[in-house]
Amino acid sequence: MEGLGTFLKSRRDKVTPEQAGLRTFGGARRVPGLRREELAQLAGVSAGYYTRLEQGQAGTASTQVLDALARVLRLDRVETAHLHNLAQQPAAPGLSEPPPEEPHPRVLSLLGALGETTPAIVLGRRGDVLAWNRTGHALFAEHVPFDAPWEPGRRPSIPRMFFLDPHSRDLHHNWEELARIHVAYLRLTAGRFPTDARLAALIGELTMRSDEFARMWAIGEVSDCTVGTMHLRHPTVGAASVDYQVWLQPDSPDHRLEIYTPRDPSSADALRML
Repeated sequence: MEGLGTFLKSRRDKVTPEQAGLRTFGGARRVPGLRREELAQLAGVSAGYYTRLEQGQAGTASTQVLDALARVLRLDRVETAHLHNLAQQPAAPGLSEPPPEEPHPRVLSLLGALGETTPAIVLGRRGDVLAWNRTGHALFAEHVPFDAPWEPGRRPSIPRMFFLDPHSRDLHHNWEELARIHVAYLRLTAGRFPTDARLAALIGELTMRSDEFARMWAIGEVSDCTVGTMHLRHPTVGAASVDYQVWLQPDSPDHRLEIYTPRDPSSADALRML
């Protein structure tokens, strides 16, 4: 799991003095981005306080300080929320085993109301498939038993499939783009649930077993996963492009209902064939 200091340093390294409005007078710099004292000055805090904050020795930072740091570091809305999540964590959060996730009945009712013409999947906080309809299953994981999501121990894991399952790798023509989104969303989730032992185990497993995951995780990107496009090379129906959009659930906000719609007539024909 990532700590506040690691995130601050990674973002500090990405902001140049010129981007922050500082004048430089030549000479070699030992850091790729802002120095600690430069960031502290621009955010209106002392260099000593910021150093302790980055080293995890300053206690809880105020909302005003965090917002000032986010402004100087040029963080977007999602990155700023991640910064606040990290700042609220205890210095050494202990891990605990969460109970199995269960989709809310209203989510399952909505999934059923979609019928079988629109592919849809219900995902848990760690990217486990909690439910899907026949078309969603056929579109993304026809090599996995349809009833696998009904038992917590058998649930397909989308992150594991993306990085460890060659079928999923071959399915997605824009795999690199989608994989980076999955990694960035996992980082956002890790900031929201720092004590989730299963999430920590998933990140550790993928880091150890996939060099590509480890490379993407080290970049430190953070983003939400709400809309996007998948270009598919489906083994049964051939090429298809679908847009996905995520419906968040008020009753279980860490669960997502993903719905997929065709981008063009040929993709619509492919979905009808499923």
